[in-house]
Amino acid sequence: MGGEVGAVAEFLHHMLADDASPASLRSYAYELLAWFRFLWAVDVPWDRAGRAEARDFALRLKLVKKPARRRRLDAPRPGAVNPVTGKASPGETYAARTRRHARAVVRSFYEYHREMHGRPLVNPFPKVHGGEEDLNAHHNPMQPFRRPSRRAEYQPKEPRRIPRSIPDQAFNELFTALSTNRDRALIAFYVSTGARASELLGVSRSLVAPEDQLIGVVRKGSRALQRLPASVDAFVWLKLYQREMRDLVPAGADDPLWWTLRRPFRRLE
Repeated sequence: MGGEVGAVAEFLHHMLADDASPASLRSYAYELLAWFRFLWAVDVPWDRAGRAEARDFALRLKLVKKPARRRRLDAPRPGAVNPVTGKASPGETYAARTRRHARAVVRSFYEYHREMHGRPLVNPFPKVHGGEEDLNAHHNPMQPFRRPSRRAEYQPKEPRRIPRSIPDQAFNELFTALSTNRDRALIAFYVSTGARASELLGVSRSLVAPEDQLIGVVRKGSRALQRLPASVDAFVWLKLYQREMRDLVPAGADDPLWWTLRRPFRRLE
């Protein structure tokens, strides 16, 4: 207990060599830690695990409550839906997407060792019968993706995601409540580009092209640079913010675009 698991370390090194991001490595490591803790509890070696262990692990993730965490007194109850945005707060049990991700991680771990070392002979989490996992391998981009006629064993149903939105009046109230040009620029870019907040915060000055109304962000998954169109208002608020910060923060091409407003000035994260 508490020591390095050679099989897991090898798999993560394989992912690192395959250019996986630090966030992906961390996510996979935590999912495998949960799997190995379960196997240690039932006293089954990882290379002897079978369908029974996969079934019980899937049931555990479905039924067990997540570890309690400290919450604010005014925090919404677990699973409550925000009446304005429609966003649900995390529930007491693991969401279907979390359980699907855990299954995919453990399955890929076993597939790696089967291909590299020829063992174990059986993957505890099998693929869909009939090879339907590969039915979109040669997908025509002009046609919609085909959905498998059935799910793989112990794979939770994929929830239908309902697009979230915020009423215009609520957005206007939010924007009016912002007190700085920096925050107005950030919100304007966030809404008009559709980029993640973490992607926008990582932008450097060289990736902003007001003349083309484009801002470049490094995508979370692919780590590829993508230039996104943004609204005119976003660049207006950005210009006002940059005038306020002139001569206060570095202004090189590779320097961060967003800074804290209090001294000592630091990159906004």
